[in-house]
Amino acid sequence: MSEATVSRVLSGGGAVKEETARRVLEAAQQLNYVPSALAQRFALRKSGNLGVILPMLPKVNLFSTYYFSEVLSGIGMTAKQRGYDLLLLFREPHEPRDYANLFRTQKIDGCIIVGAQDTPSEREALAELKQGHYPFCLVNQRFEGEAYNSVDADQRTGSIDAVRHLVSQGCTRICFLNGPSEYSNSEDRLLGYRQALEEAGLSFLPERVLLGNYSRKSGYLQAKAVAALVREGRIDAVIAANDRMAIGLLQGLKELGIRVGEEIALIGCDDSDIVRMTDPPLTSIRVPFFEIGCEAASKLLDIVTNTEDAEAFAVKLPVKLIERASSSAEDAKKA
Repeated sequence: MSEATVSRVLSGGGAVKEETARRVLEAAQQLNYVPSALAQRFALRKSGNLGVILPMLPKVNLFSTYYFSEVLSGIGMTAKQRGYDLLLLFREPHEPRDYANLFRTQKIDGCIIVGAQDTPSEREALAELKQGHYPFCLVNQRFEGEAYNSVDADQRTGSIDAVRHLVSQGCTRICFLNGPSEYSNSEDRLLGYRQALEEAGLSFLPERVLLGNYSRKSGYLQAKAVAALVREGRIDAVIAANDRMAIGLLQGLKELGIRVGEEIALIGCDDSDIVRMTDPPLTSIRVPFFEIGCEAASKLLDIVTNTEDAEAFAVKLPVKLIERASSSAEDAKKA
């Protein structure tokens, strides 16, 4: 009996006569033989690694941020359950993208890209992956005009719910603190904000859209502009596109003597753990980042392990507005 035949039986690959397979399995049991997972992977031309591509962000510890830690936890747990290891790969902001080479060198069997931005270099790298039929998935990012595998949250509906809640509180002059346009989430949240204003019969004014970069500092730096708008009676509420910016804004407004939850309503997005401990506690749009990570890994590994029946996917998970004291807008109710 050849080594190749034994290998096919133990790896479960290839057609072998029933009697031959029985004899191989009986011999393996008598010898207490345990197949090497690494050897099997080499034989099947698989690395057993699921790649996760992450951005290197200046002065940001990714593993301590709510977004990245939750997404990675979901990916890691699902990969482990499916018998895969994670290979974390970090990219510098201006570093050339060459994702396809990771597949060509057999370092990974599939990859999940977290924190992708809509830039020419990113589009070029993703186009190469698609042309090479390499299995990959985007998390919380889409590219207009491209049908890439993706898992995201329903960001647009989150903004709609936030505006509707503020209108129910008596707010009519709602400001939006958004993130950079390179992220599709920024566009989706802004579209939801505009749609909900129109539904409520309220005007969309470009001067009420402020820009940050999703950092706490950028929210803090916008506090002076927001405070001026509040004192001039031009806004009575702010929706921030993530909790980090909302918390920075909350801190800055407090230092400037603006009372959040009284003079102005404030809503964040993510519903990270810390929003329960702010003063006042922060109303926020709960985004299921852990579940997004689980879904991305599960869907992608379905493709990796069953390429013949693989189907493209674009999943959007629901979000939920969690109401707390920061959006009560007491002064708006009295007006």
